[in-house]
Amino acid sequence: MSALPWIHPERVALLEAALATRILILDGGMGTMLQAHQLDETSFRGERFEHGHDGHAHDHAGSCDLKGNNDLLSLTKPEIIRGVHDAYLEAGADLIETNTFNSTRISQADYKLQHLAQELNREGAKLARAACDAMTAKTPDKPRFVIGVLGPTSRTASLSPDVNDPGFRNVTFEELVENYTESATGLIEGGADVLMVETIFDTLNAKAALFALSELFHQRGARMPVMISGTITDRSGRTLSGQTAEAFYYSVRHARPLSVGFNCALGAEDLRPHLQTLAGVSESYVSTHPNAGLPNAFGEYDETPEEMASVIGSFAREGLLNLVGGCCGTTPAHIKAIAEAVHGFAPRALPGVVQEAA
Repeated sequence: MSALPWIHPERVALLEAALATRILILDGGMGTMLQAHQLDETSFRGERFEHGHDGHAHDHAGSCDLKGNNDLLSLTKPEIIRGVHDAYLEAGADLIETNTFNSTRISQADYKLQHLAQELNREGAKLARAACDAMTAKTPDKPRFVIGVLGPTSRTASLSPDVNDPGFRNVTFEELVENYTESATGLIEGGADVLMVETIFDTLNAKAALFALSELFHQRGARMPVMISGTITDRSGRTLSGQTAEAFYYSVRHARPLSVGFNCALGAEDLRPHLQTLAGVSESYVSTHPNAGLPNAFGEYDETPEEMASVIGSFAREGLLNLVGGCCGTTPAHIKAIAEAVHGFAPRALPGVVQEAA
């Protein structure tokens, strides 16, 4: 087959050139920004779902609430999603993540909107693409890039959801592959530059995503850069499926990722030892986008931009980073502070690559 018509080698070359010269900045939390809008059920439904459905015979969206389905806002309130992207770009982000964390059939089934999965990914990527292109036009010397986000889904292939039946699984590897293939196709159609399998709590889910991407690239005759970001779920230093940082890396390195890193669950300081371990073994670039500390009793994040930037600045001084941003609780103010904190520090050198003195 011919190469994917949506792949743009020139943008990939620009991304790789930027990674070789400086620490790149990811954006911050989407949910944090959307909560500030205090959107109600009517806002999430928009005109398209005002009467409970959008014309599909199998659409039962009217029978459940859609509030909280942040990915749906790419269709019903695109101007809000575009505004979030623009705010992070203005704060200094080099890469913008699509609003597609839950845009798989499995996750959208919670809202009876599984038939929208590919459309949500395509339109989410288009919004991020338009925002990045507009900012790049203003500053051609600093191109911006779109990360197509593939979230973990709401199910786990390694663990049973029933404590009384350890052998039970509510999802198969094949189902996950089908979900990720559909979602990735939408992201590529929408103009993503790179795909990121992120917030990985179960490495078997991630392997399904990576297999789906490998097969998709093979069928289409071209390969896109792939980023991988796992989640250390607590201070034990392991993912939910039981792997240490080093074990996680060696489980996914076969995919030849552009970068491997950690995000979510922990704040920057708690991620430090795991990031140090990863930086010591990874043959790929290293990324991190931690939370703004740990949640308080109300589920809110209290770490200020200055506090978070101070810790991440020390990561840069230690030579641990290639890409850095924020996850839950972070805002454009956090990203601006982080960008300032890492500015001027050399990116982590890949093993075997000798960096020339500046």
